Amino acid sequence: MQRFDALQLSDYLKTNSPLLIDVREPWEFDICHIDNSQLKPMGQIPQQIDYFQDAGECVIICHHGVRSLQVIRYLEHYKIEHLINLDGGIDAWANQVDLNMSKY
Repeated sequence: MQRFDALQLSDYLKTNSPLLIDVREPWEFDICHIDNSQLKPMGQIPQQIDYFQDAGECVIICHHGVRSLQVIRYLEHYKIEHLINLDGGIDAWANQVDLNMSKY
């Protein structure tokens, strides 16, 4: 697992194209999300193991970086690699990268 803060991820996305997986709830995603991210709520991750085994590099995103870290640890248990945690989550992204993003 790698860990990127919001600014590191923003720079990384300029030259790389990982999948952006948001593990928050739908109501949270509706308020704000990073463009091109996919919603896969944390509670649905156990049914998505096959998806992640074939997905390649993924950035896992939540509100503050705690749920995403739990999801990464769960996926690592199934030997899924190439996972990046957005430390500080969407909140850090809104405060450091996309200052026009809605917050909650």
